[in-house]
Amino acid sequence: MNKDIKRIAVLTSGGDAPGMNAAVRAIVRNAFNNDLHIYGIMRGYQGMIEGTIKRLETSDVSNIIHRGGTVLKTARSKEFMTPEGRKKAYENLIYNDIDAVIAIGGNGTFTGAMHFIEEYPDIPIVGIPGTIDNDLYGTDFTIGFDTAVNTAVQAVDKIRDTADSHNRLFFVEVMGRHSGYIALHTAIAGGAGGVLIPEEETNLDDLVKLLKRGAKRAKLFSIVVVAEGNHMGTVYDIAKKVEDKVDFYDDIKVTVIGHLQRGGSPSYFDRVLASILGFGAVEALMNHKTGIMVGIKNNNVHFTPFKDAITKSKPLNKELLRMAHILAQ
Repeated sequence: MNKDIKRIAVLTSGGDAPGMNAAVRAIVRNAFNNDLHIYGIMRGYQGMIEGTIKRLETSDVSNIIHRGGTVLKTARSKEFMTPEGRKKAYENLIYNDIDAVIAIGGNGTFTGAMHFIEEYPDIPIVGIPGTIDNDLYGTDFTIGFDTAVNTAVQAVDKIRDTADSHNRLFFVEVMGRHSGYIALHTAIAGGAGGVLIPEEETNLDDLVKLLKRGAKRAKLFSIVVVAEGNHMGTVYDIAKKVEDKVDFYDDIKVTVIGHLQRGGSPSYFDRVLASILGFGAVEALMNHKTGIMVGIKNNNVHFTPFKDAITKSKPLNKELLRMAHILAQ
């Protein structure tokens, strides 16, 4: 791909993640620094299909670096999953003289981008990993992960107070249908007594043994962090099963943090990460790259093909998991 880039469009797609606005800001500012025209596509791929594309000025991204969510809005577009939908999107990009696209999102966003450039290679696309799950191969961190973990840890800290006061066992569910990154980091930072994640099969007997071990040393309250995609079932099912097996807590409660993890002002880390990746995405397009995700590895900007980012698994740090189990005892 050797075409000159003059007009870039940026979109946010899929689930929102704190720090997306910081990435948009960096993209706009670096585009203007290189005399490029920059456009915002509202509501992700659906907006590309509907043609809701508007010119962005530097003033449009002033005072947004600290805001959660996304000023460009987001959506999950079933229509873009079809050849007909992608054709409409392509025609709107051509109509608006768009030369290239920067897509901020996760697995589904990059899957859509990969299909699009296979059909329309004359419109280069680079991606920025914006997902709280931190589950994309090719980058150490994704935008929003740090903020989501901070939100979850703050909740666990508050739950600890009431758990201690009432000798309660709390099961705290965090997001992560396929990835245990949020749960693992929350469990370690929150001093949890256990963690259940999709990457590790834990049975009921193992969990009960862990809780009994704590009770033997007069620990009459505990918190277990549960990723929603764990293998033991819903957090309510787990709580009921454990209740039938233990009798040394005054009460067992369940807290689902849910979409609180997606909201809120991004942490300093997510703001810096998003700025680095947004800045790097513009540079990548100017250097004639396409079909790649701009990530960060070992504190350096790193490019990963879309296919690898969405098909290769990003394993948890096994030593971190081993440490979490030891510290939970």
